[in-house]
Amino acid sequence: MDRIDAAAAAGFKAIELHWPYETPAGLVKQRCINHGLTLLGINTPLGDTDKGDFGLGAIDGRQSEFRTGFAMSAGYARQAGANSIHAMAGVLPLDQRARGKQVFIENLVFATNAAPDLTILLEPINQRDKPNYFYSTIEEAADMLDQVGAPNLKIMFDIYHVGISQGDVLTRLSRHLPKIGHVQIAAVPSRAEPDEGEISYLAVFAALERLGYRNWVGCEYKPRAATDHGLKWIKTLSLEL
Repeated sequence: MDRIDAAAAAGFKAIELHWPYETPAGLVKQRCINHGLTLLGINTPLGDTDKGDFGLGAIDGRQSEFRTGFAMSAGYARQAGANSIHAMAGVLPLDQRARGKQVFIENLVFATNAAPDLTILLEPINQRDKPNYFYSTIEEAADMLDQVGAPNLKIMFDIYHVGISQGDVLTRLSRHLPKIGHVQIAAVPSRAEPDEGEISYLAVFAALERLGYRNWVGCEYKPRAATDHGLKWIKTLSLEL
């Protein structure tokens, strides 16, 4: 709850949450209302982190766990006022990926049908940060989106992950824009504030404007030091919250 207060005090107009399930959804909703904040997305449960789980969507044999967890996420999102859910696929060996894709697509069909009022997001995660995560490219996400064919299934275009995994960020933004439901940013390769590194966020924001992107941009980075002090990047890039 303190983080919600801090985000509002820093001037942000919207927030995202990872796994907020230990905090009652009604309290989160009321705090956001108090601050005039829009609550965006949450993540599906990780599973058993002691056993290395990082999502369950593509894990064969655990379909029931994923679907139960998704139902919990959807209920929480509705009660808290969130509008999207990141469906986490999980980690699995390369030789299990073909079956994992079938499982994930089946689970995504379930999720999109179970929550037509919410946006379900697919986020490729780079293999350096999370080895053996089920998928790491925008093209894989776009292919699964096409196979599911649901209007409420979209790509979460995390520019940090795209930069680490693939590069050619602006071309991919342009090519996949109609399928993108959310954008996240961080410096490449440090994942710090977006005013350093290989990616020119001035060029990225200009491209988003030119392409007509009208959804939110989430600042999912790891601050170099104190969070509030690091927010000077907003003025450095001549932006406003």
